Amino acid sequence: MKVFSNTVTFNYSWEEVSTANWRKYCPWNDKSPHVIAVDTLARRVDPATGVLRTERLITCKQAAPEWLKAILGSGSDASHVFETSYVDPSTKTVTMVSQNLTMNNLVSVQETVIYKPLSPTQTQFMQEAQITALCGGWQRIKNKIEDSLVSRFHENASKGREGFEAVLAMSRRVFAEERERERMVRSNKMVA
Repeated sequence: MKVFSNTVTFNYSWEEVSTANWRKYCPWNDKSPHVIAVDTLARRVDPATGVLRTERLITCKQAAPEWLKAILGSGSDASHVFETSYVDPSTKTVTMVSQNLTMNNLVSVQETVIYKPLSPTQTQFMQEAQITALCGGWQRIKNKIEDSLVSRFHENASKGREGFEAVLAMSRRVFAEERERERMVRSNKMVA
């Protein structure tokens, strides 16, 4: 098993980050063209705790290295990831846990992402991915597969940060415009 970990500080409040998180793979993010679909499968709020639990299926187009395709026999560039997220407003924590569905009999990728406030204007992003090649016996091949996937996570980390920064900036602008529009509507009602 190999582990990839990454920590980033976003200069946005937890409220902004936890709201924008649902738009992470929208057209505002030009760094994630590999994400071709995000389908919400289930969503509910626990009445006792107030925690929002959401299950999503994320479909990506990511070509595996040719040597890996030859070993694993995968001809498709589409992959599917099952994600369960928990938004806890009382502790101001967003936790997302994901697991690959594609080729999960050959390689397991379990990723956990946590967003927590550092201050009223900063939110910390913590990411850990545990990658385990499950193809029996051949340790050199297992190591090469795991190393390749860790490298892919490393390469995608800066793109992911840049893309989410763009989503956060656009969300801030859109919400500010909407607040201003609502203020104008209210002031026009007072005048009338």
